[in-house]
Amino acid sequence: MNYLEEYKRWCEDPAFDEETKKELLSIKDNEEEIKDRFYKELEFGTAGLRGVIGMGTNRMNKYTVGKATQGLANFILKKGTQDKGVVISFDSRHMSPEFSKMTALILNANGIKTYIMDKLRPVPELSFAVRELKATAGIMITASHNPPKYNGYKVYWEDGAQIVPPNDKDIITEVRNVTDYADIKTITEEEARKKGLYNVIGKEIDDRYIEELKKCVLNPEIIKEQGKKLKIVYTPLHGAGNEMVQRILKELGFENVYVVPEQEKPDGDFPTVSYPNPEDPKAFKMALELAREKDADVVLATDPDSDRLGIYSKDSKTGEYICYTGNMSAMLIAEYEISQREEKGILPENGMIVKTIVSTNLTDAIAEEYGLDLIEVLTGFKYIGEVIKKSEEKKDRQYIFGFEESYGCLIGTYARDKDGVGAVMALCEAAAYYQSKGLTLWDQMINIYEKYGYYKEGQVSIVLEGADGAEKIKSMMTAMREKDIRSIGDYNVLRFRDYERNILKDMATGGIRETGLPKSNVLYYELENNSWCCVRPSGTEPKIKLYVGIKDYDPDKVDKRLEDLQTAMKNLVILPGGHS
Repeated sequence: MNYLEEYKRWCEDPAFDEETKKELLSIKDNEEEIKDRFYKELEFGTAGLRGVIGMGTNRMNKYTVGKATQGLANFILKKGTQDKGVVISFDSRHMSPEFSKMTALILNANGIKTYIMDKLRPVPELSFAVRELKATAGIMITASHNPPKYNGYKVYWEDGAQIVPPNDKDIITEVRNVTDYADIKTITEEEARKKGLYNVIGKEIDDRYIEELKKCVLNPEIIKEQGKKLKIVYTPLHGAGNEMVQRILKELGFENVYVVPEQEKPDGDFPTVSYPNPEDPKAFKMALELAREKDADVVLATDPDSDRLGIYSKDSKTGEYICYTGNMSAMLIAEYEISQREEKGILPENGMIVKTIVSTNLTDAIAEEYGLDLIEVLTGFKYIGEVIKKSEEKKDRQYIFGFEESYGCLIGTYARDKDGVGAVMALCEAAAYYQSKGLTLWDQMINIYEKYGYYKEGQVSIVLEGADGAEKIKSMMTAMREKDIRSIGDYNVLRFRDYERNILKDMATGGIRETGLPKSNVLYYELENNSWCCVRPSGTEPKIKLYVGIKDYDPDKVDKRLEDLQTAMKNLVILPGGHS
């Protein structure tokens, strides 16, 4: 694509309205900006679209969203499932309501029924609604935890999970086949309603979703008893989680829930945070101030679409609030859920726990302790959803828990995506249970480490924006892939996995076999002493991500060892060609 020619076409073609042309003409003297907007099409990848809001082929706007929707419509029509309908939801980001309505009307113009939420909702509720309404697909307008200038478009299939092969590739093909924006169909809302195609939903789905969450509670009596004492601070970070989180906690019996007032209302500017991500400690500044004021036991934050949960909990010995990684909070919930099921005699013999390849190896130890099958999948919760679906079809395993290190987990099978609302509920239930035993959540975290060993993980993200950044990321991955890396820091490499080439190499014997997972641009290094490193480009942001994990039995050594391994991995990726 010649970006200057494409820019000129958008400025002159009658398919684009005057408002669009006015925005683009305002950058006519800024070639770098023109290049960034038009050097490629905003790619409809396996998670849908995600990009900066604005006009251009590499931006989120009514034309790129329209093209994606028309392609999806063409796919649904070929499948012949248009009468089952598509559920559409959105979060608090700029243009989310507008993109949602436009998406519904394009689908309606193609004869496809839609169910559109009456206001913003958490993404897990969208996943639930797709299955509950037996729809053919779902669409969530969200850019998750990205900065305010972004928005996105996630596509779910009839099982409630984000699209996976072969549907993802087939939908991508249909989207690419829409080459003329004039081919995007539309219809008025009035006409769509008359035809019974445009349907607004809301409260009835809320009620059914909340009921499914309540079915996952293991100790309701303990919640009623301890809910009078446990103090919880929560922030939705200006996102979609507020109503559902407050409702589930109140209905279960948690009486002392304090919501950060400055961050309670939805706001696409996210004015109180630089980055609306519960992985970022800076996002907790206001919540921690309120926690200290209220002497809270637990501090919780969900991201804008409320599928991720970040937590702090109070250490009663020091009075300090301690930050948990996504691995830590997931393992806290997992150990609680699994141990309680075992204690109550309801842990199935064919149970399984599912994790992504960049998540903590503490999962392996917990699975072994309770006799559960451990399933590893590629990064992305859609792969966990796929495992749930296949296990239910084959009836060979029962799903107990699944998570990814990026602060997302699922405790039941009512949805097929990570659920921040469900995670809040499970975490608060665990806090109530351990409080009844005279333990804080941090006490229990230490108990888990003492039981299994001190597993610690870290991540480094190298941000490289624009066309040049994309090329640098590509060259970094190529250099790493081609280098015969035998050691990283103080650790020998035992096995090397290249998921793009589908190989797992034993470094001692030279033996090679398949990874057993789909192809993906991921390199993984299994190291000595239960340690590991991994590198992959982000699928949703302009960055390359480095992951490391270690295990030690000495809590005083674990942080230093992790830091040293992170530094070694970062140097290996950044230096030209790497080194060993």
